[in-house]
Amino acid sequence: MRALVTGGAGFVGSHLCERLLAGGHEVICIDNLSTGRRQNIAGLCEHPGFTYLIHDVVEPLPLLPRLDWIYHLASPASPQAYQRDPIATLRVNSEGTRHLLNLATFHGARFLYASTSEVYGDPLEHPQREEYRGNVSTVGPRSMYDEAKRYGEALTIAYAQTHRVETRIARIFNTFGPRMAPDDGRVISNIIVQALRGTPLTVFGTGSQTRSFQYVDDLIEGMVRLMGSTYCGPVNIGNPSEYTILQLAQLIRELTATAAPIEFLPLPADDPKQRRPDITLARTVLGWEPRVSVRAGLATTIAYFQEELGADPVGANGHHPSYSLPVHMSARRDAIQPMAN
Repeated sequence: MRALVTGGAGFVGSHLCERLLAGGHEVICIDNLSTGRRQNIAGLCEHPGFTYLIHDVVEPLPLLPRLDWIYHLASPASPQAYQRDPIATLRVNSEGTRHLLNLATFHGARFLYASTSEVYGDPLEHPQREEYRGNVSTVGPRSMYDEAKRYGEALTIAYAQTHRVETRIARIFNTFGPRMAPDDGRVISNIIVQALRGTPLTVFGTGSQTRSFQYVDDLIEGMVRLMGSTYCGPVNIGNPSEYTILQLAQLIRELTATAAPIEFLPLPADDPKQRRPDITLARTVLGWEPRVSVRAGLATTIAYFQEELGADPVGANGHHPSYSLPVHMSARRDAIQPMAN
């Protein structure tokens, strides 16, 4: 098969590209590097089945060879990232999604939309089932992401109904693992980096709010199974093991053996009080459930950050230094020709 992966240089996208290549498939990776990182795909660029194209999917797409699968992962995913440019976040999940659905229609390709547990907002139902319609603010500080993803889901279903596109929707819960950026603003990367530096571990509010964390390998397995299934509705992909943020901070303190204190800061507006997936549907239609424990996943992720920070420390401004690769990323790049607007 030939797969297009948008956001393929991102944390999750790069793992997906790697998994598809390992399965013998060809992969075209599109990423504008707004949040993705070149180093995430550096090891893939010599693979004969891999092509990388710098492009923003909000813009008209280039002419591509025949596609079998389209995985649409392009979007900022952490609050710090999606709040930095709210209009871009809205556009990549609306205009970008429409461009890719048109592409799927043209190629007869199966389309998977990477949605999020944020469509449930600050949930009044716990755990969250796919049938739950959510408790989301249209004007709050998370609205640019929550509403963009809800719209993206609706657009995906509309194309399935009106253009007969084979569509899949993955509602992704908090995910962590190697290749997370040290400065991406997610709770696990924040606390691990703070612990490794010996600075106070920041916990918002009392730390009693809960999240469910899954290791990236489990997410990739779930997405691949979903693409290969016949189920077209939204499916929760997440780990039902629920932690308070304070419990998470304490576990990271233990695993890093840091003496850094825990510092409590004001709770951000609209921060969900609880989050845990009901994965009955994923177990039933995909035969999927998470295999990696949070503790084991954290140990691997901490080792990754130790190497990441030790080899190339994050600067005083909190931004990771840039990385450069040759412009000619892949021998297959000439397979892609520009398309007129």
